[in-house]
Amino acid sequence: MGSGHDTVAAELARRARAAGKEAHVVDVLALLPPGLGSGLRGFYRTAVRHCPWVYAGIYDLFLRPGPRPRPSGTPLARLASGRLMRLVHGTRAEVVVPVFHLAAQLTGHLRARGALRVPSVVVVVDFAVHRQWLHPGNDLHLCVTREAAREVRDGIGRPAEATGPVVAPGFFTRAPGTAGWAHRFERHGGGRPAVLLSAGAWGAGADLAGTARLLAAHGFLPVVLCGRDERLRRALAALPGVLASGWVTDMPDLLHACSALVDNAAGQTAVQALAAGLPVVGYRPLPGHGAEGVRRMAALGVSDHAPDGPGLLRSLTRLTERTPERERRVAAGRALFRDDALSHVVRAPTALGR
Repeated sequence: MGSGHDTVAAELARRARAAGKEAHVVDVLALLPPGLGSGLRGFYRTAVRHCPWVYAGIYDLFLRPGPRPRPSGTPLARLASGRLMRLVHGTRAEVVVPVFHLAAQLTGHLRARGALRVPSVVVVVDFAVHRQWLHPGNDLHLCVTREAAREVRDGIGRPAEATGPVVAPGFFTRAPGTAGWAHRFERHGGGRPAVLLSAGAWGAGADLAGTARLLAAHGFLPVVLCGRDERLRRALAALPGVLASGWVTDMPDLLHACSALVDNAAGQTAVQALAAGLPVVGYRPLPGHGAEGVRRMAALGVSDHAPDGPGLLRSLTRLTERTPERERRVAAGRALFRDDALSHVVRAPTALGR
């Protein structure tokens, strides 16, 4: 829906091509009947940005884990069956890799029917594995954490492995452009610790201006990522002591120049920050899987979850200083990156006897 799933797909494809394989990336929403995919994306974007209580209700009805039966996403996913199968045959694909839950419902359905004759390996990008990620027809799930992999195995009785997040290698080492961002921060902040506020590709977040003002008033330089929302960027740029940015293409440079990340989604920006050695504090999370993911990250010990403004300030004050506690937090975050998901994907056809 946003850009996180695209980023994971692009990185898996890059690794595959670097290993001499052929990789094709397709948006599952584009495989739906004309107009349906764009309509779904538009509805989701509007709900998350302007009426999050609507998405919270959808999450409770369709996605939340638990024993109570809930409607399946398979009937919707099935509408993309014909186009996916034509792609599989046309490219002679040896394995299909969903990185979005609707795609996992589609491949699981096709595998269970016997229509899809090659393995489907689901790369689960969320810390909280909601039920639409799970379909027993899929052959293998690759998860961010051991806890998530165990939930998959317990939930559907299918193989699951914890490989860690899928992040480009550039995030793990100090990037060449970091000095440029650091100079910009010094010019705007006068030595104040730069704290990154992420609002995703759509600029979605609860009272971003209030959070930025709070940080600016207590000795931090809030650097707000507004995604592609130019209107939001202009509004935040007008606040004293706040640095607002639009769409950023050099995220490794930016992350290595900051002191901490304030995150509201437990998504791709959060795991990129962990790879870069940046402490993460979850605050005012988006409803549904965003809130669940923020809680899961904190429970794992790889981030803080600040319940309110004073809690946010306490976490940032503690984690932006060069202390043993910060180093332990950084080490815990980087320990998540334990394996290469692509190696499991490449092995799947042979391992599953295909």
